[in-house]
Amino acid sequence: MAGRVIVLDPAGRVLLFRYDDAPPNGRHWATPGGGLEPGEDHHDGAQRELAEETGWDDVPVSPGEVFEQWLTMGYGDHLVRQHERFFLARVSVERRPLGNVAAWHVHDGIRAARWWTLAELDSTTEAVWPTELAALVRAATC
Repeated sequence: MAGRVIVLDPAGRVLLFRYDDAPPNGRHWATPGGGLEPGEDHHDGAQRELAEETGWDDVPVSPGEVFEQWLTMGYGDHLVRQHERFFLARVSVERRPLGNVAAWHVHDGIRAARWWTLAELDSTTEAVWPTELAALVRAATC
């Protein structure tokens, strides 16, 4: 189980992290988030993961999921099926810089961070998790 966060800046850009994993996952972009710790629900895990991966402890994650999916992915040397719930969070600064998280990113396998416009998400040939993220954002924010 995992809690994930779709982070939007004032211009409607979405923060994504790049992972350069071995097959079967391969190189892909994903929202902040990750596995739940014992006793956490999806929202609590999403809030914790957002703070860990961005260094921001002042960005609240909105209650109420906007999307959920089951994802089969590689984890270590085996495949796992993970139940993910996505929540929204907004920052007040366009393209807000990350905090002091470089060491965490190395530990977590995050190779890059980028703010994406919805048009860029619509037209990219890169793998983005979840697929159809731009449409999901449009539906969740109208």
